[in-house]
Amino acid sequence: MSATGTQHVVVIGAGIAGLAAAHRLLDRGARVTVLEASDRVGGKLLPGEIAGVRVDLGAESMLARRPEAVGLAREVGLADRLQPPSTATASIWTRGALRPMPKGHVMGVPGTASALAGVLSDEGLTRIERDAELPRTEVGDDVAVGEYVAARLGREVVDRLVEPLLGGVYAGDAYRISLRSAVPQLYQAARTHTSLTEAVREIQAKAAANQQTGPVFMGIAGGIGSLPLAVADAVRARGGEITTDTPATELRREPGGSWRVTAGERTLHADAVVLALPAPAAARLLAAESPQAAAELRTIAYASMALITLAYRRAETRLPDGSGFLVPPLDGRTIKASTFASNKWGWIADEDPDVIVLRTSVGRHGETEILQRDDAELVEVSRQDLKEATGLDATPLATRVTRWDDGLPQYPVGHHARVARIREHVSRLPGLAVCGAQYDGVGIPACIASAYAAVDQLGGELRGVEELTAHPVQSLHGGAGE
Repeated sequence: MSATGTQHVVVIGAGIAGLAAAHRLLDRGARVTVLEASDRVGGKLLPGEIAGVRVDLGAESMLARRPEAVGLAREVGLADRLQPPSTATASIWTRGALRPMPKGHVMGVPGTASALAGVLSDEGLTRIERDAELPRTEVGDDVAVGEYVAARLGREVVDRLVEPLLGGVYAGDAYRISLRSAVPQLYQAARTHTSLTEAVREIQAKAAANQQTGPVFMGIAGGIGSLPLAVADAVRARGGEITTDTPATELRREPGGSWRVTAGERTLHADAVVLALPAPAAARLLAAESPQAAAELRTIAYASMALITLAYRRAETRLPDGSGFLVPPLDGRTIKASTFASNKWGWIADEDPDVIVLRTSVGRHGETEILQRDDAELVEVSRQDLKEATGLDATPLATRVTRWDDGLPQYPVGHHARVARIREHVSRLPGLAVCGAQYDGVGIPACIASAYAAVDQLGGELRGVEELTAHPVQSLHGGAGE
């Protein structure tokens, strides 16, 4: 404890989870120091510009039907900049055409065969209808999303809809991704229903009964990348210290229960530590004090991806209506999605009415060849796919390639059990908590919720820290696409 009697907490990592933890710790009366290894805060949330237009070069939206991210944005003064998408209409580029994104599904799993008409073949639609006649499919403690859905409804549902939707969230393989961790509402329904389509209809009915209206996703004028900057400003304004270019190199427990953090030439002594780092970095720091937790963290795989942002003259550009399209991997295209950013976000369209901004994404877990290409090649393959999908053949005003190496943690079957083991090992070290995308969800609200849960865990261990109840922590097990 410091000389003032205030508990000192060191937060290691200044992505959105670490910043949210720091913000909440200040609510609880702690003194906070945040250490960030890179030269900026924000992690995968990155503001940028192209052709003079502000854009996001990382995540571009956040789930609005969970309260954590929108709530934090309001707390740090961004309430008047919250903006829903201008259009919720999207497409699937499959079977040789852009086809309207079906409605009436849960992460691509339909309540009726007719919901996927146009996207699936006649044979695929007929296969869905067999679901009502099939015997129960046991899911056990966990099962892969693709394996379970294919067993109930056929592989075409997985390959043409579930796969691209999940790929947009995890950049992974639906036949390896955990149903329990990635789509928990479907996992729970699968445990109590024989028919999957009946389970989906029940989920939809409950959502309607709970009046889940309003936009599903929310953006911020100026970009989602402005959220961590605003949180960092709020932390500093309340006395918190944030230092960049300061990697933590050692974490050791001291006699008496406090912690020593070594960061370059600095040595910090803390009453508690929040580790808000990706799994490999967290494993390195935990190796000395919790080799078991470190070993588990090392087994978490990550997917790399790249975002290609392109700006065009509006006068030379004709795009389909809607916010963009997803691409099923089985169709053999290079890009996995495209966002018509100027169509989707009114604030981007307003930046310069004469410019249209698009972006594409490439890279899934296990794909290495595409990401070994240089930036010019990634721009060219994106332009080729965009031309084939939409007819766009103009020359861009400007292009930007943003690479996210090891950007998205993978949630394979059994992920929930691994996370439980990590937390069990960490719990044996009082004054230590972990949070971030590798635990309970990769979306922004899930990361913030994990930060709040970490602070709550420390609440009972930090003597003299005010116990606040004004911000109850929501369930960490939100649906995919957070």
